[in-house]
This record gives sequence, C-alpha cells and structure tokens, in this order.
Amino acid sequence: MPRRERNKFVKRNQILELKIEDYAFGGKGIARIHSDEGSFVVFVPNTLPGQLVKAQIKKSSKKYAEAKLIDVLAPSENEIEVPFQDIPGAPYIQLPIDLQHQYKKESTLSLFKRIGKVENIEDLFDEFITSPNVFHYRNKMEYGFSAIGYDRVAKRDKDEFTLGFKRRGVWWMGDNLEKDSGLFDKEFEDNLKNIRKYCFDTGLDPWHGPKKEGFFRYFVVRKSFKTNELLFNLVTTSYDLPKFDLNKFASFLVNLFGDRVAGLLHTINDEVGDRTIATSGSIDLVYGKDKIVEELLGLNFEISMKSFFQTNPKSAEKLYSKVVDYVLEDKSKVDNTVVMDLFCGTGTIGQIIASESDNAKIVGVDIVASAIEDAKKNAKRNNIEGLKFYAADVGKFLTHHPEYKNKIKTIILDPARAGIMPKTLKKIIDLNADRMVYVSCNPATQARDTELLREAGYVIKKISLVDQFPHTAHIETVVLFEKC
Repeated sequence: MPRRERNKFVKRNQILELKIEDYAFGGKGIARIHSDEGSFVVFVPNTLPGQLVKAQIKKSSKKYAEAKLIDVLAPSENEIEVPFQDIPGAPYIQLPIDLQHQYKKESTLSLFKRIGKVENIEDLFDEFITSPNVFHYRNKMEYGFSAIGYDRVAKRDKDEFTLGFKRRGVWWMGDNLEKDSGLFDKEFEDNLKNIRKYCFDTGLDPWHGPKKEGFFRYFVVRKSFKTNELLFNLVTTSYDLPKFDLNKFASFLVNLFGDRVAGLLHTINDEVGDRTIATSGSIDLVYGKDKIVEELLGLNFEISMKSFFQTNPKSAEKLYSKVVDYVLEDKSKVDNTVVMDLFCGTGTIGQIIASESDNAKIVGVDIVASAIEDAKKNAKRNNIEGLKFYAADVGKFLTHHPEYKNKIKTIILDPARAGIMPKTLKKIIDLNADRMVYVSCNPATQARDTELLREAGYVIKKISLVDQFPHTAHIETVVLFEKC
C-alpha cells in the first residue's frame, strides 16, 4: 500500500500559539501557518479574528487541521469589557452585537453559495432578525456540581466543591459561577453561590466525574417570561439521599426567591453517564407545581421540566412571525386547504397558522411522542380547532398516508440539526406541494438540502436569518421555496 502523505505543518495533539485571522461558519476562527512550503489553515472553534490563542491540534489532513481552544492569550481589538462572568456557553459575549451579526450573516450566506450552489443568495436575502433581548434571554439553564474545580489564577484544576459550568473541552472540571453570566436570570445567577454554600454545608459530596461517585449532580432551572416564575430540578444520586432534607431545601429556595418559586422537583440519577435526567431515574415533585406557563404570540403553552420549548421565547416570537409571514404570503395556498407541518415538535407554528388563517387544516407530524402530547394539550388549552397531530417518523408517515399526495399546497419543515434524511426529503418532494417554508437551526444541512430541492424544481424565493442565541455561533434560517 502507498504510504499516506504526512502533514508537514502540524502533528496531532501538538499545542500551538495561533493568531486568528478570519471567521468561518459555526464559530470557527481561521488561523494560518506560513512557511517556505506555503500557507496552511487551522480551524479553532469559539475564537475571533484578532485573538492570539493557545490551541491543541485534534484532526489533521493535507489541506487543513482542526484544533481545540485551550486559552485566549490576547483578546481581539474588537472585544469590549462586559460586567458578566465568562462561560463556555457565550464565547462571543465580549464582541459587539453588530459585529456578531455581520459574522453570522456573511458566513451563513456563503454556505448557500458553496454547498447549496445558490450563486445569487444575496439577492434573495430578506432580513436579519435580531433578538429582542441581547442579554438574559434564556429561559432554561443547567448548572453542574463537581468535586474538581478550576483555579482561575493558577489556571489549573483543584479539589473544590463547585456549582456552575464545565470548563470548555474538559468534561470532568467544573467552574464556579460567582455572578451573572449575562445569559439567564440575573437575580437567580447572583444567588447561585448561596445555593452552592447551602449544599456544601450539608457535608454531602458533589459528583466526581473520574471516580463516578458523589451525591449532588445538577441543578436545572426553567423560567417563564410571562409570569417571572422559576421551576427548579435538583438532580442527585440515591446514595446519601436520607441525609438530605428536600423540604428544607425547598424552604431555602422560597426564602431566596419568594413567590417566584413555581416548584421544586427532585430527580434521582444513579447512571454514570453525563445526563441530567437518567433513562432509568425517577422525578418527583417536592414543592409547588411541576409546570410553568409561557406565552408566544398570544398563545399559552404549559411547560414541564422535560418539555421541549424554545430557549429564547422573545426571539422565537420573531422567528414564528417570519414563518407565518412566509406561509400566509399567498393565502390561496393556505385558506381552506391542508397545510402539512413536518417535524412539528409541540405544534407551535401550526397553532399560529390555524389561528390566523381561514379554515386551514393543519397536519402536524413529529417522532417525539411526548412533544405530540404537549401539542394536543396546548391546542386544546388555546381553543384552536382544525389541527391533527401524529406521533410518527415523518418518512414512514408519508409512506402510510399516500392520500396527501398532490393535495398539499404548503409544507412547513422544521427538522433537527441533522437536517432531513434524503429518503425522507424525496417523500416530501413527492407530495408535490407548491411551496415549502423550511426552518433550520443548522444552515449547513439546510444548504445541503437546498441542492436536492433545486434538482426537484424548488427554488429559493426568500431567506431570513434569526439570531436566537446572541454571543454564540448559532443562527436560525427561514427559507421560502417555491416550485418553478
């Protein structure tokens, strides 16, 4: 066999200091190594042009390498000071929001040129929709306990009771959150150190990742922007549970947050895997109620600790409004017709369409049975009729219901990050709809699907970008396809 040609610039696991020169889609900074033999590209996620970083090579090929960020040695000249504690979930919080938007727009549209082969994508661009709340926009956070903490001065690990977030790229090391991160509820996060002290004072151990032992594991919080309530979930192992007074802990939370406390749940997770809710664990209500209510575009949605719900509800309203605008742009394709809402989740978009159109029949399909149950309950709560929800794999559903072929004029698509499987997309195309409104949280897979849709006769009429997650690399897209 011919020997594989080795990379002459870097080696796997090599640690380098790199100057970030450019930005690629998905939050990947671009560094270049220059030598007499040419220029070599290294991608470093969660970095910005202008930063000097320390990074470790993880993958390498002849043309480029991918590295893991270890530390930012010098900031970019574009970065500004913010009054928040830095956390892995907000790598760009020190970058002015208008520059974040610029990077996201340019890198996303370039995907549709490169992967989707849409040369005129700039001409089809509709608008960039910003998040109404740039800070404190999240309605859910998961904080982890750890017996191994991070010393920010010495920049190394230490034995410490921690409650906060994992250090980036280090699954076993926690980092205490001492103050507001800028993403979640300020009052709550400013009090997280008091919750940590309460748990520390019990004498019970936090989770030790490498040893896979300990009592305290996670503290999960959901917030309703409608009512300002907080719903808590304490996740522990069953070992040492008799030594911990759950009712006393609930009283402590009420003393801290008063009538903002909607309820406290307790989850037992004895699995060694790194998940908040175990497949074999139990979840019990300790205090108050187990749900909160959120409002989107005048509709009410009941949310449990396990429910999927948009993490940034104020921005989700803008996202859904744009979807509705595209769907209702030609009401003749909606009124008195069947609109198919595929990968519908809890059915939010379908309910809004049904409430704003004349006698439209919505057929919602999603593989997650619990989401479909929530969709049915929410439709009933909002007194919206004309909806049918099915818990099924989208591809199998379309195979088992051939009666919809040539009967659907408008399809709404909102798949998971992996996009749509080619076989399933072929079945969707076979429905022969006039229009598709495709919502995506991963424009890379949407751009890939765009090429298949174009081959089937569907072209992009409009595209909008929605910033659901400021200070991260994530962006959502809403694309209106029409059949030629």
